[in-house]
Amino acid sequence: MSAREFVVLGTASQVPTRHRNHNGYLLRWDGEGILFDPGEGTQRQMLRAGVAAHDINRICVTHFHGDHSLGLAGVIQRINLDRVPHPVAAHYPASGQKFFDRLRYATAYRETVLLDEEPVTGDGVLATGPSYVLEARRLSHPVESFGYRLTEPDGRRMLPELLARHGITGPDVGRIQREGELNGVTLEQVSEHRRGQSFAFVMDTRVCPGAAELARDCDVLVIESTFLDEDEHLAVEHGHLTAGQAARIAVDAGVRHLVLTHFSQRYGDPSEFERQARRAGFEADLTVAADLMHVPFPKRG
Repeated sequence: MSAREFVVLGTASQVPTRHRNHNGYLLRWDGEGILFDPGEGTQRQMLRAGVAAHDINRICVTHFHGDHSLGLAGVIQRINLDRVPHPVAAHYPASGQKFFDRLRYATAYRETVLLDEEPVTGDGVLATGPSYVLEARRLSHPVESFGYRLTEPDGRRMLPELLARHGITGPDVGRIQREGELNGVTLEQVSEHRRGQSFAFVMDTRVCPGAAELARDCDVLVIESTFLDEDEHLAVEHGHLTAGQAARIAVDAGVRHLVLTHFSQRYGDPSEFERQARRAGFEADLTVAADLMHVPFPKRG
């Protein structure tokens, strides 16, 4: 299994259908799992997709409409039922604290896991670790909504031919990576710059600066495309994107892999979302998300 992949648990918007569960997405990132927008039915979709409660290290909620948050109650209780051995952080708009509280304590259960509430108050960095920086940006929706972005720090790629030229082998390779120099040979002499990968999650929003900032130079952009282009007036009215608008955001941002999701129940043919995204000029890798799909990260450039 890839160390980095995006697992789609549900792709519906406000109303689920026979083939689309409410929203729910898990990002696997180097041994961590980040659960985004767990809508109703997420706990069962996790089972079907091979995702365990133990896989969850963070929960990120973009906003408190039901299709993005009603599954919180079940997921939180499952985390405690399964006695997940590590703390779980929860990020969500601070203005929705009362909704988070109601969902967290919707029914009686025994708390066995430390759930760190880390509400989002505005744009900025939410968490920093060895393998990513997690940021939030404000979006444009009828209720307060935030998108999320993970960015891996830049690093160095070791070059075998240069290591061999300098006689560096075995444990010494790790040593020069840690210390930056070995017997007069610097790390820069045997390696090259490696740009860190990035991932953005943009849900319910109109076209806005926050969406563009989150998407900038992303390896994988997951973005809502609730409506087709002919219904753009509905997208503007309800605070959503069309397939073409989502694609144009991705084009302008230089996205490598675009994942469209969050589809209105009025549409039965998902292939039309891809056709409209291509017509809008997006030429890189494109996935129209389907429930229980596993999307691997692109290979490093």
